[in-house]
Amino acid sequence: MRRRALLAGGLALPSLALPGLAQPGTAGAQAWPERAVRIVVPYAPGGPTDLLARALAAALDERWRPGVVVENRPGAGSAIGTEAVARAAPDGTTLLLAATAHVMNPALMPHLPFDPVRDFAAILNCAFHPMVLVVHPGTGIADVPGFLAAARAQPGGLTMGSAGIGNASHLAMALFAAVAGIPLTHVPFNGAAPAQTALLAGQVQGAFLNSTVAVPQLRSGALRGLATADARRWRELPDLPTLAECGFPGAEAVSWYGILAPAGLPPALRARLHQDLLAALRQPMVRERITAAGLDPLETGPEAFQAQLAAETARWAEVVRTAGLRPE
Repeated sequence: MRRRALLAGGLALPSLALPGLAQPGTAGAQAWPERAVRIVVPYAPGGPTDLLARALAAALDERWRPGVVVENRPGAGSAIGTEAVARAAPDGTTLLLAATAHVMNPALMPHLPFDPVRDFAAILNCAFHPMVLVVHPGTGIADVPGFLAAARAQPGGLTMGSAGIGNASHLAMALFAAVAGIPLTHVPFNGAAPAQTALLAGQVQGAFLNSTVAVPQLRSGALRGLATADARRWRELPDLPTLAECGFPGAEAVSWYGILAPAGLPPALRARLHQDLLAALRQPMVRERITAAGLDPLETGPEAFQAQLAAETARWAEVVRTAGLRPE
């Protein structure tokens, strides 16, 4: 995924009079919303998806009267909350704060009761953070060329931990192994915490970690960073090269967080939602909260975000096929 392409889709819409929707400070048009807006987070409270949803909700609470409610509906790898939004009325009062799993799950869960592209109207991709290729210092690996040499020298390659089969950390590893043409041995754990514990103890040799998790460990010296899986260097790790710089431009693995609505949303309402969410995202309070959490703001607009959903769904399906993963 190229950040320049994402940003290009995020130009602010002008303040147009949208048919059938009351604008702030106007009268006579049909008021929207007629009830509180729900932002469904398909994960448990406390993670980056939840944090972003609550920051946006606080910024929109006065603008979208009678208010905005964040509803956590975790379970089934985000499928429970996502299905609830797919089945909701396309009236703009039920939104989904989706993450990268939205486009990864279909290849691993082919019986999902919704389509990640057709059943949703993309509104705004709000934030992202890259995955980071890290190793335990005990490996003696100092850079990507050293990682490649070590993987080729060992039967089965290096051992790579992940938060579970089909998790983003697993698929990032599978993608890099395919692009680089190296053997790697996948060691799945039951969640990110036990995977990180095993890596810190040297029970596995490396992993792809979310940058928000990796940064404290890299700064303390507990782990060694080799590269970020993005097209450009990341602000928190400016001295770390990207996999693209190391010769693997097809190995990008970025975790993103964006707002979707049920398909069938009227165009004027979709434009209104995008305009209001973009204004909220640009508020200093919101940007401070998300950057403090290790996320970078994005401003990918509806058309570009919708195209991204389709492209990434196909891309991760190919990664799953190439890696020989069995769908559930």
